[in-house]
Amino acid sequence: MIIEEQIRLALDDISVPGFERSLGSLNMVRSAKFSDHSLKFELAGLVMVGLPRQVLEVRIDKELKKLPGIDQIEVTYVESKPTELNAIGQVIAVMSGKGGVGKSLVSGLIATGLKRQGYSVGVLDADITGPSIPRMFGIAEKPIVCQNGVLPVLTASGIAVMSINLILDKEDEAVVWRGPLIANAITQFWEEVYWGKLDYLIVDLPPGTADVPLTVLQSIPVSGVVMVFTPQELTAMIVRKAVKMVHEMDKRIIGVVENMSYLYLDDIDRKIEIFGTSRGEEMAAVAGAPLLAQIPIDPRLARLCDEGRIEEYQSELTGQLADGITESLSRDEGQEASHDRIRE
Repeated sequence: MIIEEQIRLALDDISVPGFERSLGSLNMVRSAKFSDHSLKFELAGLVMVGLPRQVLEVRIDKELKKLPGIDQIEVTYVESKPTELNAIGQVIAVMSGKGGVGKSLVSGLIATGLKRQGYSVGVLDADITGPSIPRMFGIAEKPIVCQNGVLPVLTASGIAVMSINLILDKEDEAVVWRGPLIANAITQFWEEVYWGKLDYLIVDLPPGTADVPLTVLQSIPVSGVVMVFTPQELTAMIVRKAVKMVHEMDKRIIGVVENMSYLYLDDIDRKIEIFGTSRGEEMAAVAGAPLLAQIPIDPRLARLCDEGRIEEYQSELTGQLADGITESLSRDEGQEASHDRIRE
């Protein structure tokens, strides 16, 4: 392995004091030059001054001088905006035409499933007036404010979360804002949060097809949309509207999820469709996308969400959702590459 690659790997793993993150995950290394046994590199300054900066430099010196050929290290700091540091692979918007169908639940399960598979994951809670992601993950601490933005809060398993509820003085404080203010807040969550390097950013949208979904689909590079619904006919009708909106915005739906699909009674080994016959295949056909999962009514899952412990939920559902999303995105990317070759 060449020395430059060894330096990069060593830097990536060094933890940043007070941030609970590494230089690599924050994408803080802006440039590096190695010559004549001397290494000079630039780091994004963020909020680091005084003792934390000194501690970081000691860690850097200790780790890099383990490598052969490095005798002198010089670190400088540059001001960097979140948009300059953020490197996000895929942005997945979780959407529903109607409220109360479990969209935030699905967002949480998707994030948990992807994290368990080793991906770096973040959740942007775009439901400004009804945020539930922080409670579901059991986080309440305030984000760290940096020079040009804020750092998202990490969950127990290391999922990065940003939500309006993490900024408010009280969890139950009402956000009484008009549409333009809400849309502006979403834009700020995208542009002024130091997400760093993420494989996946899950955007939990509010229900409907109004300001916030429109803002997200227009201003954020969404890789695909996951549509959530329940079996009722009324919900299915409204979901069709949301599907049409996504298609009109020239975005792709990568999968649909039916929540509250059934109640399983273990004692008699029977599924009861409380809200009516499943519409999973029907909605998949309408969306032109695969049915990723049919989530049952599960008291264990409801309890864990209420207690802020969704990451502890043990079910094949989390892996099923993660696999479905990664496979759907890979398939779509393969098709796009094929179409590009044909056009050429």
